[in-house]
Amino acid sequence: MTDLSLRAAGFKSPVARQRLAKRYRAEARFRSYGVIGLSLTALFIALLLFDVAVKGLPAFVQHSLAFDIALDPQKLDPQGTRSSANLAEADFLQPLRDKLLSYFPDVSTRARRKALLGVLSTGAADDLRETLLADPSLIGRTVKVEALLSDDADLYFKGTGTVITSEAATGSASLTQLPEEQRFTVVSTEGDFARALAEIKRQLSRRADDFQAGAERLRAERQRLETAGGPADVLQKNLKSLDLKIGEFQTRATDLRDRALAANAPEKLDSTVPSLLAEVNSGLIKAEEIASDRLTGTALLLPASLGLAAPGTWRLVTYETPESSRQIGDQEVAWLESLKRQGLIRSHFNTRFFTAGDSREPELAGIRGALIGSLLTLMVTLTICLPVGVAAAIYLEEFARKNRLTEIIEVNINNLAAVPSIVFGLLGLALFLNTFGLPRSAALVGGLVLALLVLPTIIIASRAALKAVPPSIREAALGVGASHQQAVLHHVLPLAMPGIMTGTIIGMAHALGETAPLLMIGMVAFIVDIPSGITDSATVLPVQIYLWSDLPEIAFQAKTAAAIIVLLVVLFLMNGFAIVLRRRFERRW
Repeated sequence: MTDLSLRAAGFKSPVARQRLAKRYRAEARFRSYGVIGLSLTALFIALLLFDVAVKGLPAFVQHSLAFDIALDPQKLDPQGTRSSANLAEADFLQPLRDKLLSYFPDVSTRARRKALLGVLSTGAADDLRETLLADPSLIGRTVKVEALLSDDADLYFKGTGTVITSEAATGSASLTQLPEEQRFTVVSTEGDFARALAEIKRQLSRRADDFQAGAERLRAERQRLETAGGPADVLQKNLKSLDLKIGEFQTRATDLRDRALAANAPEKLDSTVPSLLAEVNSGLIKAEEIASDRLTGTALLLPASLGLAAPGTWRLVTYETPESSRQIGDQEVAWLESLKRQGLIRSHFNTRFFTAGDSREPELAGIRGALIGSLLTLMVTLTICLPVGVAAAIYLEEFARKNRLTEIIEVNINNLAAVPSIVFGLLGLALFLNTFGLPRSAALVGGLVLALLVLPTIIIASRAALKAVPPSIREAALGVGASHQQAVLHHVLPLAMPGIMTGTIIGMAHALGETAPLLMIGMVAFIVDIPSGITDSATVLPVQIYLWSDLPEIAFQAKTAAAIIVLLVVLFLMNGFAIVLRRRFERRW
């Protein structure tokens, strides 16, 4: 029997088949691990993008108050010159405020006027000012104006306010005005408030259970401390503090439970329960005390009359989210809903987000300053690192002698590509700011720091692109009489340029997303103005995201996510352009 026959017989043996099956199973497991890993990666990326999109998309929509307003020349331009200097000093916000107040003539006190005018942004008149400065002939006419709402009012219409439910009443309602200003009593003939009163009693019972559970937890904690022991003075102090809290919780629980058990007793409402209102005769009465057949409270919107309201013509309105858990109060909700019913609220694409600079007011803040700062910074980075990086790569790959010195240089370049980015920020702080005295928080310094960060990446990518060009190209150029320099610059470099540009774009995308080195050189400052040059104070998009994420206003959370979306889109476009460039000019030798 030949050796081939022996080997064939060996492959068919039971032991060989077992080994082969085991190997196939191992390969299948390895493939399944790869599929699972890729699936988890895709899932996490999808969840991240979904979360950012859900939080950021509302920032691309903005709400305004749209109405017709008569531009009084005596208030805006009493001298009648229509000059830009006089108009620039005019108060364009006051006509908007007067128009808003005209929709609610019952708002007379200073506190209520301030609350009503608070639904307008402090920059509500900016668009009107720009329009009149561009065309002063509009003064004296009636024009359509869209006044920007405040961040809280804008968030309310974006769904962060409260769910509003209403129920038509079955009985007649009589209104009685109390001696106190804007306080009324609504009496129903059919006990329309009984269901709301029962729901309030159930909520009181649940709150009593919560306080009782809290008291039980504190008692368990007290028993644990007594068992653990410790210094007598410290132990007695802790036990005394717990006893006070237990007594407070128990008292609250008893009081709430007694109120809940008194089913027919009237109840006083506070800001911790859903707001109950009666919409009667075009007015809106917020309940402060409720019984099964009557409601007493303050008028958020004054009734048109005190006449009897027939069944079905008035209703009970509930703001489901308690007032204490909302950014905007019941009075502001009533005003905004009234404006909405009149068709005065408009939603539109938030162009200000892309055309305005940073601001302390969320509804006025934009990313234009950060975008311009990022472009200026990248321009400085590209201007420095592209020629220097390509020249260094050409020298090391084509002209430098292979000795100990060039090996040390190559090793250090590879190591610099892995150095944490904040180290380059420290270097820029010590070198460019402290030594050379360059302006802090300027695109010039930021570009220099990022150039140091990106330079090793570009050198490595450029060397790899030069090395990928076949040696036959060089040899052919040298064979027809070209010098070494001509062969490299006229033949090798053009063929390597797609790879060099791909590495450069990826390096620029890396620089665009950096934050730590720029924080070290002061680009974390609050910059309102749009930079016009590389020496002006500026910030960049990642730093702007960092600044907004640290602000307490809820509206800045959406702004932060929206800026992240813009940054991700720019990064995806840059990386996509690099892929297209590589595929378009890629050569197969």
